[in-house]
Amino acid sequence: MNAGIITPYRPRVRPGHSGFAQLLHSEWTKLRTVRGWIIGLLLVPVMTVGFGAFISSSSECGSMAPGPAGQLVSVPCTAPVGPGGGLVEDQFYFVHQPVAGNGTITARVTALTSSSLQPWAKAGVIIKANTAQGSAYAAMMVTGAHGVRMQWNYTQDTPGMTGPVSAASPRWLRLVRSGDTVTGYDSADGLRWNRVGTVTLAGLPTTVQAGMFATSPQPSSGAQRQEAGHAIAVTGTLDHAGVAGAAAGRWEGTSVGARPIAGGPAGFQQTASGFAVTGNGDIAPDVGSGAGSTGTPVSHTLAGLFLGLIVAIVIGAMFVTAEYRRGMIRTTLTASPGRGRVLAAKATVAGAVTFAGALIGCAISVPLGERLLRDHGNVIEPVSALTAVRVVAGTALVFTAAAVLAVALGVIFRRGAAAVTTAIVVIVIPWFLAVSSPALSTTAADWLLRVFPSAALAVQQTFPRYPQVNSPYHPFDGFYPLSAWAGFAVLLAWTGAALWLAVFLLRRRDA
Repeated sequence: MNAGIITPYRPRVRPGHSGFAQLLHSEWTKLRTVRGWIIGLLLVPVMTVGFGAFISSSSECGSMAPGPAGQLVSVPCTAPVGPGGGLVEDQFYFVHQPVAGNGTITARVTALTSSSLQPWAKAGVIIKANTAQGSAYAAMMVTGAHGVRMQWNYTQDTPGMTGPVSAASPRWLRLVRSGDTVTGYDSADGLRWNRVGTVTLAGLPTTVQAGMFATSPQPSSGAQRQEAGHAIAVTGTLDHAGVAGAAAGRWEGTSVGARPIAGGPAGFQQTASGFAVTGNGDIAPDVGSGAGSTGTPVSHTLAGLFLGLIVAIVIGAMFVTAEYRRGMIRTTLTASPGRGRVLAAKATVAGAVTFAGALIGCAISVPLGERLLRDHGNVIEPVSALTAVRVVAGTALVFTAAAVLAVALGVIFRRGAAAVTTAIVVIVIPWFLAVSSPALSTTAADWLLRVFPSAALAVQQTFPRYPQVNSPYHPFDGFYPLSAWAGFAVLLAWTGAALWLAVFLLRRRDA
C-alpha cells in the first residue's frame, strides 16, 4: 500500500516575523486592554472641548450703554465687513462731496503731522462707494514711514513715490474714476504724473463720495499707548484740492466709524490756502490685534487644545515606556524581531487613535465655541468652508504628530517622565513663551515659532500678514510666521528625526 505524498505546511510569514497587520492588531489589543489608556484617550476630546468652551464662554466683548428705560444694557461688539467678506477696520475723517459718474479727485499734500507719527498714519484722497463702514474704496495717500501708497478695499496695497512728505517735498495725488475702474497717480510737481495702479471696484454705484481723508492707527507697542494716554490723531495738510465731474461743489465733513475715544480729535479746517484734516483710526483688515479690531479668530474656539495635547503626549509616551518598566518589551521584540516594524506599529496605532479622538474634539469645539463667543457679544472672523476644514483637520493632525513624537521619545528615553517632559518642553512651552514672555523680542518670538514643533499650530492661521497693518501680529490672534502647512512640516521634521533616532537606538541597545 503506497502512502500519499504529504506536502509540508509552509507559512506565508517567515518564522520569527509577524506580518505588519498582525503587529498592528497586537499593539491595538495592548492599547485597548489597558483601562487607563482608554480613559486617557477619551480625555483628549473631553479636555479639548471642555476647556475650549470655558474660555469661549469667558470671553466678553461689548460695552454698557443706557437702555430705553435709562438702565444700562450690554451692547455687543460689531465689526464692518469689507467687499471681500472679511472683517475690516474703517475709521477715519472724511472731507467729501458726491460725484456722479466718472470723475477725478486731485490734491497736494504738504505735511503729515502727529504727536506720535505712526508708520501707517495716512492722509490723502479717496473715492468711496458711500460713507458706510466696509464699503468699497480706492485711495492715494502719503504715510508716516512708507511713502506714497495706493490702497483699495482694505486688503490691497501697492507703493508709489518713496520718502517723507514736507512743504519742500510735497506729494500730488490723484484718483480717476471710469465706471468701476479707478486709477491712482502721484507726482512731485503736479505736471508729470506717474500711474501707481489701476483697480476694479465691482458694483461701484453711479454716485460716489470723493474727497480727502486722514487717519492714524494706535501705536503698535503697549508702552507707546500708555505714554500717549489716548488715541493717536494725525493731521494732513492739503491744498490744490479739486473734483472734476458732476459734483455738488460743497465740501462736507464726516467722521466715518467714529468711536468715543477720549483724546482722539477729528475734524477739518478750511483756509484760504487749503485744508487741515485730522483723524484717527485705520482703514485696513481687522486682524484681531489692533486697538480698533473687534474680530475674534476661529482659533480661539480651540483654546483647549493644549490640555488635550498634553494628555495625548502622556498616552503616546506611556504606550512605550510601560513595556520597558514592566520588562514586557523583551517579549514583544522576541515575538517580532523586526524592531523598526514594532516601532512603526506602535506609532501607527497611537497616531490613529489620537487622530480619531482629536478630530471629534475639534469638530465639536469649533461650532460650540463660536456659538458661545457670539452669545457673549464677540464677532467671529469669517472663514471659508475649506479654511474651516483645514483648521479642524489640521489641528487633529497636530495631535497625531505629537503623539507619534511622544512614542519615539518613549523609545529614546525609556522613561515616561523624561519622554513626557521633553515632548512638552519642545511642543508646548515655546508657544507660551512666544505669546506671553515680556523678555522676548518680536523677532525672538517669531523664531521660536519657526524652529520648534509649536510652529505646527500655524494650521489654525486664518489670515495672511498684511503689510499695511500697523499692529503686531500675534499667535493668540491666529497669526504665525510660517504658512499653515510649512509650520506643520516643522513638527513632522521633529517627529521624523525622533523616529529615526528611536529606530537607531532600538536596534543598537538591548531590550
